[in-house]
Amino acid sequence: MKYMLLIRPEVNFDGEVPEEMVRATREWVREMTERGVRREGAALRPPEEATGVGRRAGKVVTTDGPFAESKEQMGGYDLIECRDLDEAIEIASKHPVAAVGMVEIRALVEDL
Repeated sequence: MKYMLLIRPEVNFDGEVPEEMVRATREWVREMTERGVRREGAALRPPEEATGVGRRAGKVVTTDGPFAESKEQMGGYDLIECRDLDEAIEIASKHPVAAVGMVEIRALVEDL
């Protein structure tokens, strides 16, 4: 089954992500890739660089970020494929951000 891991640090790194966190994340990526469960993933640029897109009365409307009114922002994502939710939880719990935030697990709907 495929799951999207939504990576949400709950700390403000005040600039660059600390090298220790980057190193730990690279190690997690390497381990999960070697296990054969990680399909893809990436960090996201800061919310200040985001653009929201909507359509109102047939016209495209764009808005500069950030959009969330909380400290909780999406830092990245990973797509994993594993046998069940228990394995997905085990994988997510090993992500370095799980110690400073939340790794949300969302099952993919694959039959759209």
